[in-house]
Amino acid sequence: MAQEDNVKILKVTLIILAVVSFVYGFGFLFVPGILVKLSGGNPVEFSWLRWPGGVLIALGIGCLMVSSKPEKQGIFVTTMALATLFAGLGKLYSWIMQEGSGAILFTASACILLVISCLLWWGRGQAKGIL
Repeated sequence: MAQEDNVKILKVTLIILAVVSFVYGFGFLFVPGILVKLSGGNPVEFSWLRWPGGVLIALGIGCLMVSSKPEKQGIFVTTMALATLFAGLGKLYSWIMQEGSGAILFTASACILLVISCLLWWGRGQAKGIL
């Protein structure tokens, strides 16, 4: 029972990351024009958004798979913690330096990746016995 509690943070965080990945992934892959229009950003060629959309969908599927059976999946969890950390830092930098041309809400909201990264590192530490 105690071991299940130690893994709960990790499982919930992986599910949250899967949802975020699916939202951005499906948006980038299937309706990039709508996302660009909603963000108020400069026009961009959709091919530059479609390929990361596919990658995000695949990572979201991986998060769901690992959340259901996290045993011996430490490499995946560490990779996702690093990915969210670096992506979140990049978005935070862009927000601070006012690099974006679109709505600040889209840049600022992506900093949720930093929160997810912290939760992944915490969950990883809690579940280190099974990872």
